[in-house]
Amino acid sequence: MMTNWTIDTSPLLPTPVFWAAIVVAAGMIGFLLYRRSRGGALRGLALAALLVAIANPTLREEERQSLANIAVVVMDESTSQTLADRPEQSAAIRRDLETKLAAIPNLDVRFVSSAKPGSDGPPGTNLFADLNRALANTPTDRLAGVIMVTDGQVHDAPAAVAALGFDAPVHTLLTGKPGEFDRRVEIVKSPKYGIVGSTREIEARVLETGKSPSGSSSAVTLKVRREGKPDDTIRTTIGRTVTIPMPFPHAGQNIVELEVEPVPGELTTANNRVVVVAEGVRENLRVLLVSGEPHAGERTWRNLLKSDAAVDLVHFTILRPPLKQDGTPINQLSLIAFPTRELFSDRIKDFDLIIFDRYQNRDNILNPIYYDNIAKYVENGGALLIAAGDDFATPQSIANTMLAPVLPAQPTSRVIERAFRAHLSTDGIKHPVTRGLAGSTSATGDPKQPTWGQWFRQVDVQTARGRNLMTGIDDKPLLVLDRKGKGRVALLASDQAWLWARGYDGGGPHTDFLRRLAHWLMKEPDLEEERLLASAKGLKLTIERRSMDETVRPVTLSEPGGQTSTVTLEKATPGLWRSTLDVKTPGLYKLQTPSTAGQLTAVALAGIDDPKEMSEVVATDEKMKPIANASGGGVFWTRGNGLLSSTTGVDLPRISMLQNAQVLAGSGWLGLKDREAFVTKGVKVTPMFTGIAALAGLLALIALAWWREGR
Repeated sequence: MMTNWTIDTSPLLPTPVFWAAIVVAAGMIGFLLYRRSRGGALRGLALAALLVAIANPTLREEERQSLANIAVVVMDESTSQTLADRPEQSAAIRRDLETKLAAIPNLDVRFVSSAKPGSDGPPGTNLFADLNRALANTPTDRLAGVIMVTDGQVHDAPAAVAALGFDAPVHTLLTGKPGEFDRRVEIVKSPKYGIVGSTREIEARVLETGKSPSGSSSAVTLKVRREGKPDDTIRTTIGRTVTIPMPFPHAGQNIVELEVEPVPGELTTANNRVVVVAEGVRENLRVLLVSGEPHAGERTWRNLLKSDAAVDLVHFTILRPPLKQDGTPINQLSLIAFPTRELFSDRIKDFDLIIFDRYQNRDNILNPIYYDNIAKYVENGGALLIAAGDDFATPQSIANTMLAPVLPAQPTSRVIERAFRAHLSTDGIKHPVTRGLAGSTSATGDPKQPTWGQWFRQVDVQTARGRNLMTGIDDKPLLVLDRKGKGRVALLASDQAWLWARGYDGGGPHTDFLRRLAHWLMKEPDLEEERLLASAKGLKLTIERRSMDETVRPVTLSEPGGQTSTVTLEKATPGLWRSTLDVKTPGLYKLQTPSTAGQLTAVALAGIDDPKEMSEVVATDEKMKPIANASGGGVFWTRGNGLLSSTTGVDLPRISMLQNAQVLAGSGWLGLKDREAFVTKGVKVTPMFTGIAALAGLLALIALAWWREGR
């Protein structure tokens, strides 16, 4: 606690009038002194006393409690700070700082750790963002200074000192050492996506930072790794941009890895690899929907397919058989003739999926040869979906045409009409088309008691092959999927999925169900029942295996360096096995395992979460110098390599607390600003020129002036 004395004034006149009175009084006194009037000095004293009385001076006595200055130390703990011996160097700097700052009286020291940014933050090392968060509850009028311990690779240093939001020096203590050398691969240009089956180009170059070791050549070898292909090599030189083709063999993520050969003496090899990830996009899928006579569910199929941006839909509805005689005028018949030859002969290969919705073969709308074309279309890789109504059980059923060899089930000519709830079979619980559909189980998890709405019609069929994913009345097959040759076929033995779309009896997941079904037929990779998946977050690799089998084989894992190992997966849910493991080397990991569908492969990129952080890793003082100079701070190398270096292995500058200094750094020293902050505990105000005594003094001076003039 300390006492502070000050004299305050509170004029009895308005401030402009008071200052005008002072000017007039000064002029009068000057005039009297100039004329050497008798009693002029006494008159001046009397006039000054009057002005003092009008100024109303008071003696202010304050009891003040001094507040500690605050110093903030930001410790860079980003990925680049883990290289070489920087962790030990940072720890030694912190110990020395704690000792030196603790010796400064009236100083509160706060350490802030700045690690990698969160998922919503910008990439790179963002020390100032973490500093601002730490200063959110710190009074800036107590901030004595900021000390940053970093390698100098800071990506959010402000361009102007005004952006700091405080008036205090920013000092930097650098880890690492001057003249470090590193080699890295830089992507100049890369695609974000590509059409499946196409090839786009990557532009890349090899860069070096620092002075390269003696004996190293400017010619380097760039290794290129692609999915499912042997490694390729390219000869190039430092700084030269090379063009590398990137194929897109499949939808989803396509990965290419580039690696430059290491050279002795470089700081790290972690940035010698770079991976380009681009999305493979399929061209719009073409779907042909042929509906029989109009019914309530026709619009459900049309709306679903039209709402899918990845689908181009061609839809025909058979409103009236061509041989029907009902007297309808010609100008009121179909506006467009059903182009059977063009659709089912000339252009059939252009479609990715053909859907027959409650369609029956009557009046020879389709020539028998067209059904044979559709069967061959499936065998050669096409897709066919039959949404069956009661028409499927009649003698005119398309099951009695040349399509029969590719259909997975045949009707028994019986249509069952009574309320039932579809439920998943044992295979349906595992298969990606139906697994996890909303409402597929009861509140207790029983798949036999789904919570979705009822249907009221089912065609009785006998399955010949394929997988039965859903069952209906008396556990009879309701949804059967099959692979035929290179193509796929699905049979839905009911035409009442539209009841889910209308919300009847609570509705059901009609959009997910029908969209998954259509996209499985069109060979969407995410819906494959036999699939190997791999993903990585940092150096944590997750492997997933989908299968309809009860057990799966181990997975062979190939690491970036060429080493291989075997991973055994654990069953997570029906149809899904998973395993997570920690890997040591950043790079592209390749996985493969045998299955009933053939050899399954997958790739995953494991490594650094923040590539920008590792793009430049050599220690530098260039990025922090501008803000240090503008704020009055300094940048200091701390690597101790002289005979007089400290026992801790680092050399820190001397730290001093200064008052009213503009420059707070120099050779071998850095300064903190003493803010002299305080909080007032009590105030005592004493009037200095009021009351009887002041009046008596003023009258005495006036009387003396009159007396002197009278002599």
